Amino acid sequence: MWESESESHVGERGLVPVGGSSGRHEALKNDGFVRRDQSWYVNSDIPSDLLVKVGDVNFHLHKYPMISRSGRMSRIIYETAAGVDPADTAAVDLDDVPGGAGSFELAARFCYGMAVDLTAGNISGLRCAAEYLEMTEELEEGNLIFKAEAFLSYVVLSSWRDSIVVLKTCEGLSPWAENLQIVRRCSESIAWKACANPRGVRWAYTGSSAGGAGGGRLHRAGGAGAGGTASPRWNLGGGGGESKESSPSRQQQGVPPADWWFEDVSVLRIDHFVRVITAIKVKGMRFDLIGAAITHYASKWLPGLTKDGPHGGGAPDEPWAHAQASPGGGLHMIISGAGAGGIGGGRDDLAASAAGAAREQRMVVESLISIIPPQRDSVSCAFLLRLLRLAAMLKAAPALVTELEKRVGMQLEQAALADLLVPSYGGGRAGADTAYDVDLVQRLVEHFLVQEQTTTEQQQLAAAAASSPGRGGELPPPPHELYGGARSSASAGMNNAKARVARLLDSYLSEVSRDRNLSLTKFQVLAESLPESARTCDDGLYRAVDSYLKAHPTLTEHERKRLCRVMDCQKLSLDACMHAAQNERLPLRVVVQVLFSEQVKISNALASCSASGAGAGVAAALGRAVAADAAAPSPAMPATMRRQLLEGTPQSFQDGWAAAKKDINTLKFELESMKAKYLELQHEMDALHKQLERGGGAPSPAVAGPRAGKHQQGGSAWTSGWRKLGRLAKMSGADAAAGADGHVPGAAPGGEAPRKPRRWRNSIS
Repeated sequence: MWESESESHVGERGLVPVGGSSGRHEALKNDGFVRRDQSWYVNSDIPSDLLVKVGDVNFHLHKYPMISRSGRMSRIIYETAAGVDPADTAAVDLDDVPGGAGSFELAARFCYGMAVDLTAGNISGLRCAAEYLEMTEELEEGNLIFKAEAFLSYVVLSSWRDSIVVLKTCEGLSPWAENLQIVRRCSESIAWKACANPRGVRWAYTGSSAGGAGGGRLHRAGGAGAGGTASPRWNLGGGGGESKESSPSRQQQGVPPADWWFEDVSVLRIDHFVRVITAIKVKGMRFDLIGAAITHYASKWLPGLTKDGPHGGGAPDEPWAHAQASPGGGLHMIISGAGAGGIGGGRDDLAASAAGAAREQRMVVESLISIIPPQRDSVSCAFLLRLLRLAAMLKAAPALVTELEKRVGMQLEQAALADLLVPSYGGGRAGADTAYDVDLVQRLVEHFLVQEQTTTEQQQLAAAAASSPGRGGELPPPPHELYGGARSSASAGMNNAKARVARLLDSYLSEVSRDRNLSLTKFQVLAESLPESARTCDDGLYRAVDSYLKAHPTLTEHERKRLCRVMDCQKLSLDACMHAAQNERLPLRVVVQVLFSEQVKISNALASCSASGAGAGVAAALGRAVAADAAAPSPAMPATMRRQLLEGTPQSFQDGWAAAKKDINTLKFELESMKAKYLELQHEMDALHKQLERGGGAPSPAVAGPRAGKHQQGGSAWTSGWRKLGRLAKMSGADAAAGADGHVPGAAPGGEAPRKPRRWRNSIS
């Protein structure tokens, strides 16, 4: 059917001779085709009687060889010859032949019985041209369609490199290559080999070590020869370009890495790359490897998308080679690279080139979004955010952008502030647009919270299903034995994720708060989007609030109070409190709240220590309060810190601090009094219970107290107990009826309330 040119070209080239045509073309003697300018001529003794025009190229041929093997040419020539002198030259236009003039030349050579050199670079165009010319087995056995199909099936699809090249050459053969299943078969072949065990790789490939100046070019990993992706031949280096299984250094190279196929498939056009990745997914490839392949492809075709993406990796004949070679990368470099050749064509040509480059890039972005694996951590959050920024800039499909936002929300805790600062590309009112897309970050936080809620519900359902009895009536093992602490670890992981997102959001708010166009409502909504439990310290939020107040000095007092409601003064560290006390941009009420919260923390520590009765625990309680209050403990004592705080406070805030301190001392005194009364009442109730257990009797002087001594002779324990309860009740009622100024209603001017004579004695009956 075909012969190999040499042993080193096996599986890559083939010579297709004429078969079964010994008697048909004996009268036509030719020595081959000769090209003169834009015309091809056949070296023959018989003058040409057929002119075929394929684009700008003219072919001066003969009718008989073309009619004998091409059904389409036979039909066209028959229709053209109607009503025309047979001696005249027939002219046929074939502008839509697949593969252009090159493929038609090979088909014409085949019709004339010349040997045709089949390679991976021309087989797809020749197969499509044969289908177009209808060179079927019905006209002659062993026609061009049969031989091209045999070469594709037995040679190309069994080779990794040839499958890549054929798929690359199919880019200009749509829809013929799709209809003839060439794209599908090559994609399946590439997918099978990519999913193979790396230990079984016995073919040449372009590894990741090809980066640098040669990155993006397919070359022999085991030989000295190298060829670019645009070349249809793989063995340009001669005998040194053997495949790896025939190379003596194969055993020294070791097992190929898992990403050995990334560089090879990255030379494909985006639609063919999507076909290959889809086929690889079906074969069961690991999702992290698929995500890494997508990231590698994006770094090559979307320069500037990844921080460590290769620059200058594209071949000179690839669409965005100029952009990749540029130091800056990005969309503007692609546009300038696309329009560099049309500088003399005017602004219209430049705008058309820029629009075409942007359209191609948008197609790449949308295609990559659609094939990202759905599993979490298949690609990094930084890559997703940069892809989201590019999608917003290119105005990609809203459905794909929403899906990408959900993917980012799944792993938002992994994001960095630099990636989260997505510029605003919306066309709002003039002068009312913010520098950064705050609404986008709001949606990302919402997706994150929805994902966290969904995960929590799934864990609860799993726990409920595991704790329910089985069908056999046997009880399941206890939850701690069943899970081994997995539930607590998952809950801790979610809390850590929320804490990381809270810190990230605080940093983002501090950055965007400098924008004068950022409204107070947007700032407040974004700051309150996370639950209160997500933040253990509000220092970052205070920093954002202070930055917003500094950038918006025209806020009213009401707006400043509304802004400060987003933070909790009790969650501020000691350093933040000292800064807030000296911050004149804050409302006076907020400053007082900050100082009051600090005093309450110290008072609570003192109260807890006095209740425990351990004098040594006072310092420990104060240390705990300060440690919980500040990120880093201060070496100074709390009293010294408070004195420094008051000295640095402006005079306008001194009155507020004095009033707050007086109220705190009053509340502290009342609290201590109530605690003493409560303890006395508790001791007396214990004494009553003991008397009841003994069957009655007078309480001991140590229990009843010195005031009960004068009632021990004539009364019982019941009478004494109820009398004391009555006095305590009256004392508590008088304290409760006291006004805000400490005055008791109905009291005498001298300060003593008049006593009324009791008409009834105390009785328990």
